[in-house]
Amino acid sequence: MLGQPPRIAPVDRQVAAAQVQETTRQLIVGVGGPADMPLPPVDAIPEIMFTLCRFPTLWQAVMDVTVPLQGPASTLPPRDRKLAILRTGWLCAAPYEFGEHVAQAKRLGFSEDEIEATTTGSIAARWDEHERAILKAVEELHENAMVSDRTWNRLAQRFDEQQMFELLILIGQFTATAYFQNSLRLRLEANNAGLAAR
Repeated sequence: MLGQPPRIAPVDRQVAAAQVQETTRQLIVGVGGPADMPLPPVDAIPEIMFTLCRFPTLWQAVMDVTVPLQGPASTLPPRDRKLAILRTGWLCAAPYEFGEHVAQAKRLGFSEDEIEATTTGSIAARWDEHERAILKAVEELHENAMVSDRTWNRLAQRFDEQQMFELLILIGQFTATAYFQNSLRLRLEANNAGLAAR
């Protein structure tokens, strides 16, 4: 999909500046940014925001799911959440999603070896049983649209019911995100190495 033009072009930055600046600010604040954050500079906003603003109702709905999954209300530990997102992005062959979340994973303290191991998945030797179960849940949902009893029971040793449900929604949300990012052929930002990111 990379190397081809986007299927839906972004709107002109200056024409949509006010709308996209406010939407971007709301998203950043919603996932844990400072409440008094000023409007971001137009040139610093990723192109994806200028594409998705064409669909304000649906884009707002996507953000309304994203915020509780990735913001302060999330009950999943950040590292567990990021493991699930990375594995989802890799299995969906989603360069935009994977590359963006590699950068975030590094800020959480993931090593390059750990990021590489997410591309191998649950069979990689480096994971503990809980981490392996998170990765396995992603793999089973991707392959069968169902988490097996064995994986469910392993996850339930550490996760409560809220966290179990949240993990399922998280994986589904980032699968859907991969679908539209891939299918729209969204261009990578300059600092996003796509599937080559480590």
